[in-house]
Amino acid sequence: MHLETKLVQAGVGKDEKTGAVNFPVYYSTAYRHPTLGESTGFDYTRTANPTRVVLEEAIAAAESGDGGFACASGMAAIHTVMGLFSQGDHLIVSLDLYGGTYRLFELVLSRYGLTFSYVDLRDLAALESAVKPETKAIFVETPTNPLIQITDIGEVAQLAKRHGLLTIVDNTFMTPYCQRPLELGADIVLHSATKYLGGHNDVLAGLIVTKGQELSEKIRFLHNSIGAVLGPQDSWLLLRGMKTLALRMERHQSNAFAVASKLKEHPAVTEVFYPGLEDHPGHEVQLKQSKGFSGMVSFRVRSADQVKPFLKHLQIVSFAESLGGVESLCTYPATQTHADIPLEIREYVGVCDRLLRLSVGIEHPDDLIADLCQALDASLTVGRSVR
Repeated sequence: MHLETKLVQAGVGKDEKTGAVNFPVYYSTAYRHPTLGESTGFDYTRTANPTRVVLEEAIAAAESGDGGFACASGMAAIHTVMGLFSQGDHLIVSLDLYGGTYRLFELVLSRYGLTFSYVDLRDLAALESAVKPETKAIFVETPTNPLIQITDIGEVAQLAKRHGLLTIVDNTFMTPYCQRPLELGADIVLHSATKYLGGHNDVLAGLIVTKGQELSEKIRFLHNSIGAVLGPQDSWLLLRGMKTLALRMERHQSNAFAVASKLKEHPAVTEVFYPGLEDHPGHEVQLKQSKGFSGMVSFRVRSADQVKPFLKHLQIVSFAESLGGVESLCTYPATQTHADIPLEIREYVGVCDRLLRLSVGIEHPDDLIADLCQALDASLTVGRSVR
């Protein structure tokens, strides 16, 4: 089946007793055993829940994986995967990285003896030189958050295999509809399913997908042992959201391309980052490894003085800290998603005080463009008066 069909059919026919097309929510935390030494396959809901199992099977099929695991948030998913590593282990990580991931790595896991090197993974020579005897994995964001840099997943995975390393890819921005890292050689895929997979800004969730039986069993053990699992109601909400993923992603992408093209023309904007634009440095790599470009657009305004009036004048686009929902959102990374990254590191990477990030929703593109342009116009006027 095509992915669109797999997603829509998730859960259909699974409830054989009633024939329910929409798989039900199982709230039970405990399950009766038929007799001593026998199980229905469900014993305790942290270990397995029928609603969650349907979701986990759906994401594993969508990502061409062997195991799927639903967690309480995207960060819970990353933390669960980090349970694979031990004191003294080293990971190489994308230089441009979501601030929450950086916070977990540097402010939490570093206290347990894990170390991290942040490398521009577009530079394979720099990546190769960062490998140490204690290196165990490469953690890839592509596109990166918030500068939308593109890493060649296949090349990184090949390098990782030569050195006996795991390749872990955060696929939140692209979703399996656009990009399937396991098919490109990665070992583990992560999602903040709160974003595009849920798609409606109404559920907090994370997903892990693994390739290979041995790795799947290791993550299964960690998932149950750590216990940061997704509840049945949120599993049901996420399943419902995933059924319309293909339709939503097509609209997100077409809108994002229209918005990015218009932003490039606006006098208040100096740079636009969107891999669907032909002049984006990662455009060709993205074409090679993906069937789309997602709905994330970042851009820089001319002056930091423009940021506050721009955000204040937005009427349709909401100034809010998330992404991937049907509603368009604008985030200011310097004070929101990346606030926990030290200033000198943010500036070195390029997350400056002029950078804004758009999660382009599925509204009519003309309305989004009109809203952004009037807010940018206002920011120019206010910016001149401030100066």
